[in-house]
Amino acid sequence: MELILAVDLAGGLVVHGKSGMRAGYRPLTWGLAPSADPEAYLSALAPRYLYIADLESLEGRAPQDDLVRRCAAMVERCYLDRGCRSPAECAAVPGVTPVVGTETAAKTIEDLAAYRGGYLSIDVKGGRVLPWGIKPSEMLRRASAFSFEGCILLNISDVGTERGLDREDLEALRACYPGRLLYGGGVAGTDDIHLLADAGFDGAIVATAVHRGTVPIEWLRRGRSC
Repeated sequence: MELILAVDLAGGLVVHGKSGMRAGYRPLTWGLAPSADPEAYLSALAPRYLYIADLESLEGRAPQDDLVRRCAAMVERCYLDRGCRSPAECAAVPGVTPVVGTETAAKTIEDLAAYRGGYLSIDVKGGRVLPWGIKPSEMLRRASAFSFEGCILLNISDVGTERGLDREDLEALRACYPGRLLYGGGVAGTDDIHLLADAGFDGAIVATAVHRGTVPIEWLRRGRSC
């Protein structure tokens, strides 16, 4: 199973927060981080795979595309969520795997048909998919009709919380979608990584647990669990 380091970028720095409360995100200078400078940070952690959320672009401000390009060049594969609002915006940064987030990408679920390739991020807050308020299981079933390479189930409410995962919930969600499926939000440690693998997920997006030492940095450097 693929292990992917999550990096939130704001104001040219790596930032960290909880539960998608972006106003409270602060530069990440604890744990394994030698600095909140993105390139110094990635040089130190040396992940194989990277997931970047450009919080500036997600909030409707100027995207940090030059910085993203430099970061993406440091890893084997980079998934990028820049809050795209159209297929053209998703293609703006070459050399990355674009992430199409339900939070910003379309006014209706049917409008997602305009996107070709990349990963659909099913953005979940309070147990419901943003912005339509449906259950994640329903969104996963509907995602099969679109042309994405796979899906990311992103539990925004649990980001940064290390809340942990539930086996039965994971198995039920995995059964709703036949394609590649990644998970992010609330991963507390290696037990959760094993739960995701056992449930059939193809990857996990993690950050806080790495800095707390509950997921070994060596796993991120290999890009997979032992």
